[in-house]
Amino acid sequence: MRILLVEDEPKAGDYLRRGLTESGFVVDWVQNGTDGLHHASTEQYELIVLDVMLPGMDGWEVLQQLRQTRDTPVLFLTARDEVEDRVKGLELGADDYLVKPFAFTELMARVRTLLRRGPHRESELLKIADMEIDVLRRRVTRAAIRIDLTVKEFLLLHMLAKRPGEVLSRSMIASQVWDMNFDSDTNVVEVAVRRLRAKIDEPFPNKLIHTVRGMGYVLEERA
Repeated sequence: MRILLVEDEPKAGDYLRRGLTESGFVVDWVQNGTDGLHHASTEQYELIVLDVMLPGMDGWEVLQQLRQTRDTPVLFLTARDEVEDRVKGLELGADDYLVKPFAFTELMARVRTLLRRGPHRESELLKIADMEIDVLRRRVTRAAIRIDLTVKEFLLLHMLAKRPGEVLSRSMIASQVWDMNFDSDTNVVEVAVRRLRAKIDEPFPNKLIHTVRGMGYVLEERA
């Protein structure tokens, strides 16, 4: 799941970006309203976490312009706890409102709630053969056996599972999972796939992750 974070305060932005990334999300972080509106209008996100007080274009204006073309769920962050501000945000189309300072656990609870009801939410449960992926709880089972994955392993499996039967290139995987440009001299993708297979496939007779030589990897059930 992709989240856009629009927060101009460097420490707060870095803290939120790292926390959301460690929770399994792909996060784009921008630090002003103009860039926030551009990203929100041109990219596909499941959720936007938007600070109100931003340089150039504030969060109110970003949301007002965004709602002319997009209905992506928006969670407002603000240091102002006035009723008028909360009402204004909701009237402009915000889906929720969180006042600073806040506990990260509260932010995550609100994020997951919005993702469950948001217009762009994906299926909460993915099933391929005897494997089930609980997207929101980050839980994976195969043949009813719980499989523990690292954050990157889950992101890789989730990416493959969202597109069953579709071959995903190494460059696409590197970009989406590691936020990096693929270098042919780097074997990070191969290593990650090998470790994922050791948990997902090796203990079971029916293999789900397949290599398509010269192209990439595909997740699918084969006879």
